[in-house]
Amino acid sequence: MAIDRPRAQAAIADFLRALGRDPETEPELRNTAELVSTAYAEDLLRGYEQDPAAILDDSVTEAGSELVAVRDIETSILCPHHLMPASGVVHVAYAPSERVVGLGALGRLVDCFARRLILQEAFTQHVADALVEHLGARGAGCIAELTPTCLTARGDRRHGARAVTLATAGEMRPGEPLHGALLTTLEADRP
Repeated sequence: MAIDRPRAQAAIADFLRALGRDPETEPELRNTAELVSTAYAEDLLRGYEQDPAAILDDSVTEAGSELVAVRDIETSILCPHHLMPASGVVHVAYAPSERVVGLGALGRLVDCFARRLILQEAFTQHVADALVEHLGARGAGCIAELTPTCLTARGDRRHGARAVTLATAGEMRPGEPLHGALLTTLEADRP
């Protein structure tokens, strides 16, 4: 579905009015509808335009490592329930089969799924599954340590709380031979 910016902008203005705020009379809200619709269209939802298969298509070398991992990839995702961000770090690891991608591709894969309306639990699973499905990794895992503002800025306001999710695919699933190696690698030197 294509983004309809004028409609999105009008909806944001209507949303503000429905909450008792008038963008026509309150100076600080005068450009809010345009700014919010632009932020969502050009940045926060750009992951829908990205193809995980294309990101993982360009291998840099044949496999040679038993495990490839990148830790502490900073990111934020957007909760589909409250449209509020969760920010923090993501750790990604995979066991190569025949191909290895550049380390930057792992960051781009994280961005591909982070820039969608997505639950953290689904986000981590999509990253792990994509590495097995599109790269042909023997196994993959993803851990996300995020601070969701829907938990810290509303409701119970659990300031400082972090949500940690782990997803695995292929030979890194629990009970599979590489599961322990995944946890050891991604949790090494963690506080």
